[in-house]
Amino acid sequence: MSIKMTDHNYESGRLNLPFVGISTFAKKTYQGDWDNIKADVAILGAPYDFGTQFRAGARFGPRGVREASTLFSFGHGGAYDHEDDATYLGEDVRIVDIGDADIIHTDTEQSHKNIQYGVKKILDSKALPVVIGGDHSVNIPIINAFSDEAPFHIIQIDAHLDFVDIRHGVKYGHGNPMRRAIEKPYVTGLTQIGIRNVSSTAREGYVDARKMGSDIISVRQQRKLGAIKTIERIPSNKRVYVTIDIDAFCPSIAPGTGTPSHGGFLYYDVLEMLQEISKKHEVIGIDLVEVAPDYDQSGSTSILAAQLLMNFIGFIFYNKYSLKI
Repeated sequence: MSIKMTDHNYESGRLNLPFVGISTFAKKTYQGDWDNIKADVAILGAPYDFGTQFRAGARFGPRGVREASTLFSFGHGGAYDHEDDATYLGEDVRIVDIGDADIIHTDTEQSHKNIQYGVKKILDSKALPVVIGGDHSVNIPIINAFSDEAPFHIIQIDAHLDFVDIRHGVKYGHGNPMRRAIEKPYVTGLTQIGIRNVSSTAREGYVDARKMGSDIISVRQQRKLGAIKTIERIPSNKRVYVTIDIDAFCPSIAPGTGTPSHGGFLYYDVLEMLQEISKKHEVIGIDLVEVAPDYDQSGSTSILAAQLLMNFIGFIFYNKYSLKI
């Protein structure tokens, strides 16, 4: 039997519905050879959650987000947004999934080294690293991997400041990453958005953060400012790294996390900021952390995380090509 093919992308090749096939990120090509990453974007899983202080489970975040992302594997033609009158993530944007960093149970040091190694391999290939955690401590080895890169600013979207220096000997847990980051000579400053309510960081931590170059913005402050004015607070013409903790969102839409905090963002609050970031700055890396799928039987937290990443990657490359960022 002959099959009639047309020029329309959706009429060629396999239909490839979301529930068919293997759950790589957005059903993109798996590249297990880390010396042969030839792509614009490389997805790395960091299924580590030994740094949590309350509910574990973020080790299953990469698996959950990957599976959810198959919903947005739009076939061959990219994704058209009628509000922006733009098609995002067409065939011109090459995305590969390189699998997960190897995690050694009970061994934080080696697990973090393995995450750092994976990110360094992505940077060496000149692809954009996108890391799916894991708890927020995975940001520590990620930022370590940028030690040979040009200086950059970090944008953190999160419910918690994550600025604890050391507590009972712990320096590399999920309450420490922004403190460890600002200590790096190549990190020029922090913009911390969404910080609210009772925090794991004491008042002294907030004082230290501001002294060390952090701009701290709560959810209510951000909503008064709006997306454009919030992002205008970031120093202009900066290379930026964006770290997103899913608990930045209200648990009414993202219950699947270890440390939920009410009063958080809704979807478009964050999406509009990410779109502004992609217009104004060169994004050099992304992580999305603290998705713990087992606390959300609906799967909506993983879907939110996947949708956010797909849109943000789409914005970055659309603006890179159209605005020459």
